Amino acid sequence: MSAQHLSERNFRMVVGNWKMHGSLASNAPLLGALLEGVSALPAHVAVGVCVPFPYLAQTEQALKGSRLSWGVQDVAQHAADKGAFTGDVSASMAKDFGATLAIVGHSERRHLHHETDAVVVEKTRQALALGLTPVVCVGETLAERESERTEAVVGAQLAAVLAAFEVDALRRIVFAYEPVWAIGTGKSASAQQAQDVHSFLRAQLIQKDASLAVATLLYGGSVKPGNAAELFGQNDIDGGLIGGAALVAEDFLAICAAAAG
Repeated sequence: MSAQHLSERNFRMVVGNWKMHGSLASNAPLLGALLEGVSALPAHVAVGVCVPFPYLAQTEQALKGSRLSWGVQDVAQHAADKGAFTGDVSASMAKDFGATLAIVGHSERRHLHHETDAVVVEKTRQALALGLTPVVCVGETLAERESERTEAVVGAQLAAVLAAFEVDALRRIVFAYEPVWAIGTGKSASAQQAQDVHSFLRAQLIQKDASLAVATLLYGGSVKPGNAAELFGQNDIDGGLIGGAALVAEDFLAICAAAAG
């Protein structure tokens, strides 16, 4: 994936988020099947997988030289690329293994690890500094949606990032809308619900700078082969951030095919 791709409105992107899943034994056939299947996709569709840190070496070995990108599910927020930060993994360490993607601010990080918007900004900064493409996540809980606060919540999460970076840096960020109530629940937002939020997010990006109209916006939240085509057919949805279905090669490849149109 290149900066040029991110500036093209017809660009499509599908990123698998393996979360805390995988083993050396199970990863090998999955990566092999993805390599074979993705080779048939048209050039305007980019595909990546974000794997647990221990499997970066295996992933690099399996995917190096292919059109599949790989990355991490988090990066440390510290400006230093090494130091007394037990348990943290820096963007520079991820890059050592060929990573080009970094998920930042996933709802599970925000809620389980209490990551604030300020932390998300710093993690985005570190990813950008090392040349990684941050996939910055925003999303609301069910309570926030039911109280009609969706735009206020995701707008504030996005605004923190927009305020922190110049436009040139913002052009290198992929944004993902992931309604918290649809993650891992089997309950997806309807295509219209997803489109409404994506349209709102794109409007906020354009308000920051007209050139951000071509920003890549992904939808994440129980995307499956059965609903991917409808979701990806919406005007402002450019692809998906895929959880559970990314662990099943047949399902993930079907979702990638849906992104191809």
